[in-house]
Amino acid sequence: MKLTLVALAAALATGLACAQPATDHGAHQHADHAQHMAQRQAEVSQRGKDVMPFDLAATQHVFTKTKDGGVQQVLARRGKDREQVRLVREHLKDIHARFRQGDFAGPAHIHGHDMPGLHELQAAPPGAVRIAYRQLPAGAELVFTSKDRKLVAAIHRWFDAQVADHGHDAMAGHAHGHR
Repeated sequence: MKLTLVALAAALATGLACAQPATDHGAHQHADHAQHMAQRQAEVSQRGKDVMPFDLAATQHVFTKTKDGGVQQVLARRGKDREQVRLVREHLKDIHARFRQGDFAGPAHIHGHDMPGLHELQAAPPGAVRIAYRQLPAGAELVFTSKDRKLVAAIHRWFDAQVADHGHDAMAGHAHGHR
């Protein structure tokens, strides 16, 4: 019995010792991923200045996935900041017109040409994705809808990529009711 307990204790100690480097390796991978994401978010923020006329830090992007597409809102963090609200509305009106023509050059410049969902949206036949612009008190929103499940999935991947790339300047929203 004593020999069995000693063998069990030795096996546990060996297992724990072997597991330690894997834990350290996992922590190292997590730190590398966090560093990579921080660097990517800084690059996206820098490239965003080429496309977005408003102050990214003074605004909040909200990406809400819906069953038939999604809603992208850009809101001034201080709703009374008339200049940021004006700039947001101007930008969303412009990209609304571009997106309706299949021109996604702005997001491609900011996030890269291999951005998830982007190729499907660019290749969508005219009218396959409907995009509506709506003014909000603190900014504006674009509503994307499609009857094509593959395009809805592309919109969802595209939204997820934007939330990840914009870091604390973007968030996933939650659908309230049917749009």
